[in-house]
Amino acid sequence: MKNKTIQAGNCTLHSQQPAVCSPLIGTRQTDLLKEADALLIKKPDVIEWRADFFQDIAAADIVLETAYHLKEKRGGAPLIFTIRSKKEGGNHSSISENEKISLFKKLSAEKLVDLIDYEVDNDPAAIKELQSICRNDNVKLILSHHQFSVTPSQQEMLDTLKKTESYGADIGKLAVMPKNMEDVLSLLQLTRVADESLNIPIITMSMGKDGALTRLAGWKFGSLLTFAVGSGSSAPGQVPIEVVREIEQYLN
Repeated sequence: MKNKTIQAGNCTLHSQQPAVCSPLIGTRQTDLLKEADALLIKKPDVIEWRADFFQDIAAADIVLETAYHLKEKRGGAPLIFTIRSKKEGGNHSSISENEKISLFKKLSAEKLVDLIDYEVDNDPAAIKELQSICRNDNVKLILSHHQFSVTPSQQEMLDTLKKTESYGADIGKLAVMPKNMEDVLSLLQLTRVADESLNIPIITMSMGKDGALTRLAGWKFGSLLTFAVGSGSSAPGQVPIEVVREIEQYLN
């Protein structure tokens, strides 16, 4: 496997070493900051703010103020900022795609985020604009795709990750839903193939209870990051961070 690295904030992520990201899903600033306090005790490598859960997402000043407070709390832990669309498993968000890009630009310019996650199936023009914003402010761009009904063929999954690379992503992300353990194996095999054939690092996972295996050992196949529950879960099948850390000790 290729050893690919990504510098995000003060953290260097390696594709052949385990790294854990835990989500924040608070709906109000006070709740989110309390959630962050509880999460940071568990020392995740990366934090993701799932801002599609945030009720004040349309108020840019409140989002920026919250991001400032988060930066003060998280120290050197890098922050992924995500407004997941409802069609890809997110909570309902009241802002348009243009408003999302505008908010990304403000957060990026203020150095309040280290990575931005945006779906690869969005308008290519919007992706191109966001890529320019990220490059200008040294923010890493994750282009992602989430499939909550099936696990596509390995070729389809590989094509999706290749698309993220062709659109200028720093990291390609793919999450799929298994119907059986053969689907889980297919995702792990795809991860190995994609890690070898792409020039960017990838994040992959199989969701649900069966897919938990990929969250525990995906890094062995080339996945850059796993998502684990610190306080609240943002996707089906996420494993508590304590369990992930314990398994890492046996596999590393």
